[in-house]
Amino acid sequence: MDLFDQIEQPERDEILNLRRELEDSNYKYYVLNAPTMSDEEFDRKMRRLQDLEALHPEMADPKSPTQHVGSDLTAKKGFEQVTHRYPMLSLANTYSREEVEDWVRKLPDNVEIVCELKFDGLSISLWYEHGILTHAVTRGDGVRGDDVLSNIKTIPSIPWQVTRPDLPDFFELRGEVLLPWKAFERLNKEREEQEEPLFANPRNAASGTLKLQDPREVARRGLTAYLYYMLGDNLPGTTHYERLQLARQWGFQVSDAIRVCHSVDEVMQYIAHWDTERKNLPVATDGIVLKVNDLAQQQALGYTAKTPRWAIAYKFPAERQLTRLRRITYQVGRTGVVTPVANLDPVQLSGTVVQRATLHNEDFIRSLGIREGDMVWVEKGGEIIPKIVGKETAPTSPTPPEEGLNGSSESPLFEGVGEVFPRVCPECGTPLVRVEGEAAWRCPNEQGCPPQIKGRIEHFVSRRAMNIDGLGEETIDLLYSQGLLHNIADIYDLTLNDLARQERLGIKSAQNILAGIEASKQVPWSRVLFALGIRMVGETTAKKIARRYRSIDELQWATHDQLTSIEDVGDQIADNVIAYFNDFRNIEIVNRLRLAGVQMESTEDTTPTTNLLAGKSIVISGVFARHSRDEYKAMIEANGGKNTGSVSKKTSFILAGDNMGPEKRKKAEDLGIPLVTEDDFLRMLNPS
Repeated sequence: MDLFDQIEQPERDEILNLRRELEDSNYKYYVLNAPTMSDEEFDRKMRRLQDLEALHPEMADPKSPTQHVGSDLTAKKGFEQVTHRYPMLSLANTYSREEVEDWVRKLPDNVEIVCELKFDGLSISLWYEHGILTHAVTRGDGVRGDDVLSNIKTIPSIPWQVTRPDLPDFFELRGEVLLPWKAFERLNKEREEQEEPLFANPRNAASGTLKLQDPREVARRGLTAYLYYMLGDNLPGTTHYERLQLARQWGFQVSDAIRVCHSVDEVMQYIAHWDTERKNLPVATDGIVLKVNDLAQQQALGYTAKTPRWAIAYKFPAERQLTRLRRITYQVGRTGVVTPVANLDPVQLSGTVVQRATLHNEDFIRSLGIREGDMVWVEKGGEIIPKIVGKETAPTSPTPPEEGLNGSSESPLFEGVGEVFPRVCPECGTPLVRVEGEAAWRCPNEQGCPPQIKGRIEHFVSRRAMNIDGLGEETIDLLYSQGLLHNIADIYDLTLNDLARQERLGIKSAQNILAGIEASKQVPWSRVLFALGIRMVGETTAKKIARRYRSIDELQWATHDQLTSIEDVGDQIADNVIAYFNDFRNIEIVNRLRLAGVQMESTEDTTPTTNLLAGKSIVISGVFARHSRDEYKAMIEANGGKNTGSVSKKTSFILAGDNMGPEKRKKAEDLGIPLVTEDDFLRMLNPS
């Protein structure tokens, strides 16, 4: 008889289902950076699975989530995998005083406990050999992780080199890489403007940032790091607290919030304090870490298969409140995307009053089954972004919603889920369209829908685009209402009289705006392309396109195949670029901008300095030690060559770095295209 047959079918099914749920949650949390389960729910299900597996050892499985640490490894190519010198384990989680007391009872008498903030970021292991930072390894599966050294070196709070007479030959510091709140808000605002998916919280943003292939973009985002544990042989100090202070003296960023406690009461006082004060911190925290201070006691206590016995994490409960969904309204963005917004009865949450929360799209509304008038649960995602996470299913006394979508209280969202999304634009009345495969409904009336018109103008004048000071949202709205602005080209027709006669402006403000408009004529071509607001052409993509097409005249005749040969330009982006230039109204705007003096071509000298690579078509693939990919692209162009994004019969050779993409390698082998190493390529450019 199969051993499985001895288990009651419900428990067997529960074990298998829990394993699937937890593995799926791990994948979405660590790999996709898109968590679908709260930490508390995850831990509850993990404990249930552990209990069931303990009752049924015959169902033991080494691949069970109970047997391994969650992974933050992605399918991203380009990072070397390194084996940790010391396993990088997770911490067991607690959620109550009783659980903390239970943990303390298992410790030696009169033990000192170090309390630290549990930063919500990406765990990192920093290796220093003779004072030099040599590796920066992510947690990975606890045994192996990605070496992201080049990106870690962009973080100002992490020193590349430590020069102290008392340094050991080798030491390892572990810590958390974080994206501060201000940087997180700025990044999500930029992504929202480009209609890119928003990061759910700073932890996901930090994880995604650290695995980018371009260290310069990593540096721009503004990561920081706090260090919290030192490892190595023959290190000074007998306590954890002493070593953290030593790390601080060596120049590492260590939190000031560390405290040595001597009782459960002191621990709980610390927890209570930071449960409130953490809202004032510049970075995200999600709990408190408790560690035995004495290093000898740590060693004696040892480890379980997954966690140290000498440390535990207390997780702050997610703050959520129940409130009524009064009304759903709809916002139209600059590209026509219609976003539903929940208007709520005001509710206090994490120190602020919340009255509005995004509902994302029609599919999200359907998945929650919410309607106007429902009682809904609201949380602050990542401690800052209000989000609706569910509805109260218990009966509540109905309160009629406010006036519905069509001027009636008989809102379809209140009467029944049914049609949960308007089918015409709430701003201009144009029938909405939804492209197959996309979640968003979109208003196609680009030239006549007021929010789209004003949104494109706001994008055009923004700091990272044309950078025209003084033309903020209110001023643009005012000038639009006066009939002075209908499109981005109208900006260059504004006069001193047009501006000075407007309320809230005056002569001085008008002069400053005109000066900003004049200065914008010197903005380089790549930023102008970004400023045009072509769907899905963000700042980075615009730079790559502008590098290939040196003028707008060249770009407007580009074919689909030519565009998709550019790195990171896919079918959708290519289609959007072509569609933009197929609209005669856009061509008219471009011509007006050109006549106004806006830069429509690159002014950089692109004349090759040599002809060493003349006539050669070169593909770059992999990761390089001496120069970045962008630097190698510039070298290719400077020496008369052409850089392409895909391998074909016309490819002369592939500049191949470490971890070259397997598809490109196979295609090169099939076509007989040679691979050139980084060193050979540099010798090619410097034959002497």
